[in-house]
Amino acid sequence: QVQLVESGGGLVQAGGSLALSCSASGRMFSSFHMGWFRQVPEKEREFVAAINWYGGISRYADSVKGRFTISRHNTKKQVYLQMNSLKPEDTAVYYCAADERGGPLTTLPDEYDYWGQGTQVTVSS
Repeated sequence: QVQLVESGGGLVQAGGSLALSCSASGRMFSSFHMGWFRQVPEKEREFVAAINWYGGISRYADSVKGRFTISRHNTKKQVYLQMNSLKPEDTAVYYCAADERGGPLTTLPDEYDYWGQGTQVTVSS
């Protein structure tokens, strides 16, 4: 079983930065693809960024490309999301997710097997 715990959310002004972290338990973290998703009330969970198991491949939603950076540290069992130039429309609950099945790096929430509890990010205008 894998447990994921996000941290680093908060309130920031537009144009500011936040860094999210996700800490994982379990021995197999280094073999998982990892992703960040976000969700606002009454909307579906939205893909933000993903990184493959060794950190050599990453994918981003068009809406965050050039502003957000995903990275991971397998020894520490952590994955990060650096968010710069934040906009009010980035306001959401951000979730960390793990894909234990491998294969191609995916942007689909249904392909991820484990989820954290989420951390709130609020960007004021």
